[in-house]
Amino acid sequence: MAAVLVDQYVASHPTPPQEIVLDFDATNDPVHGGQEGRFFHGYYDEYCFLPLYVFAGDQLLAAYLRPSNIDGAKHSRAILKLLVTRLRQAWPQVKIVFRADSGFCRWRLMRWCDRHGVDYLVGLARNAVLERHGKGLMEEAQARYAATDEKQRLFGEFSYAADTWDRERRVIAKAEFGPQGDNPRFVATSLAGDPQDLYDRVYCQRGEAENRIKEQQLGLFADRTSCHAFLANQFRVLLSAAAYVLMETLRREGLAGTEMASAQVGTIRLKLLKIGGRIVRSVRRVMVHLATPFPLQELFRAVLARLTERRCQPTTGP
Repeated sequence: MAAVLVDQYVASHPTPPQEIVLDFDATNDPVHGGQEGRFFHGYYDEYCFLPLYVFAGDQLLAAYLRPSNIDGAKHSRAILKLLVTRLRQAWPQVKIVFRADSGFCRWRLMRWCDRHGVDYLVGLARNAVLERHGKGLMEEAQARYAATDEKQRLFGEFSYAADTWDRERRVIAKAEFGPQGDNPRFVATSLAGDPQDLYDRVYCQRGEAENRIKEQQLGLFADRTSCHAFLANQFRVLLSAAAYVLMETLRREGLAGTEMASAQVGTIRLKLLKIGGRIVRSVRRVMVHLATPFPLQELFRAVLARLTERRCQPTTGP
């Protein structure tokens, strides 16, 4: 089932993409029983699982349930390797970028990316050495704020390596100073380009993956992991992932250009699918009768026509 998620992603592209950005993110899945793999997590201050999700834009590629007594980056390098291998089987020339927050900044993962032609854009947790490197930039931002009384954002870069890293890497520094004081940020990257452009246009888009995870857990019940057996709960997470793939396909292909083109899955289910109707089956067809006052009937017809047309088109393998 996990492999099918990637296969569906590949099949959704009629032509090879030039670039794929893989967003890795972990989240908490609270549990309230004695499930296998249930542990207390200090950061989330509760008993939970720690599932790992991987998205490419709005499309889901991996939904991997994990116990919570582990490093948040656990197994991310192995999953990245599997994804890169499969994607390059389909598209040998595609550019792949690994993007994640500071919880995934591990030197072995970045070294793997360096050796296999995968770019990365990964947050770095603040520490004294990083702040020392960015001190001059922050002092300039503070001085500009004092002169203008307006929040300042300055960007720079430097080379940095923690004691455990195999080599130095490029680090983008953001020095922000405003009414609440300083707010420095650091990002390790292999990408070339202007630091502010990489931070604002590329790295900050990582937050969209968090919205997709919310759709999984709040709209499609990925947090209903109440089985005792860990494998059964992983199966439940994969069922929710399959539901998300269906809903995302409906949104991307059926609702494109409509008023619900960017609707979340909960809204789509409530307004377009979770409606009263009467189903009549015959030998040759299935008829769905909806109420005459249904306010979105024209949208429903348009989506049905689009999906029917797509279904009738011949498909070719990647």
